[in-house]
Amino acid sequence: MGVSTSRPDKGVAVVTVDFPPVNALPVRGWYELADALRAAGRDPETRCVVLAAAGRGFNAGVDIKEMQRDAGHGALLGANRGCAEAFAAVYECQVPVVAAVQGFCLGGGIGLVGNADAIVAAEDAVFGLPELDRGALGAATHLARLVPQHLMRTLYYTSRNVTAAELHAHGSVWKVVPGAELTAAALELAAEIAAKDGTLLRLAKAAINGIDPVDVRRSYRFEQGFTFEANLSGVADRVRNTFGSERTEASS
Repeated sequence: MGVSTSRPDKGVAVVTVDFPPVNALPVRGWYELADALRAAGRDPETRCVVLAAAGRGFNAGVDIKEMQRDAGHGALLGANRGCAEAFAAVYECQVPVVAAVQGFCLGGGIGLVGNADAIVAAEDAVFGLPELDRGALGAATHLARLVPQHLMRTLYYTSRNVTAAELHAHGSVWKVVPGAELTAAALELAAEIAAKDGTLLRLAKAAINGIDPVDVRRSYRFEQGFTFEANLSGVADRVRNTFGSERTEASS
């Protein structure tokens, strides 16, 4: 259990997340993931990183139970900072990152894949931000990198999911394959990328990030400020404890 790194092919590092039962990461998990991604990118032998997950789902976001056990704000602050570091580690990885997604990719999972350079998904993959049902805000920054602006807003406000096939139609998922073929498909794309000159790949990653119209780190941290405001007001706990099943009147 945890985060591990393997090297199945020349130039390719696979960072695998495994936090049973649903890959909802505790605070330490986000930091472990960030460290693994940065270490893989720093290795001069690495030309492409595959971000994968064990189990039936890619990522279910933060460990809400960890927050519920904390009477203060320590777990929330830790999750906020840990998520920010993990998302940034994907984006700032010195080489391209290919996300291999199966099953559910929710909440923090959107932050990871939204910052990846390419996404390969299994046919059963679904993507969504159920944040408003969890008493949280955030990762609209990353969902906006996967779908057009108005669709992003509708998905965010409704907490609805989209399928891998729908994201493929929008051009944000490179390939959709049967679940049994996911690893092979991700490694195939990674190997094609890793066949390029390593120095040029690193320059290309830095150059592409440099022309990005949105500063994803700053944008996400701005969103997180509203998450903390929701917690201070008490509405976050009220919604989180019922997972959004108890509807309340909007406050003024």
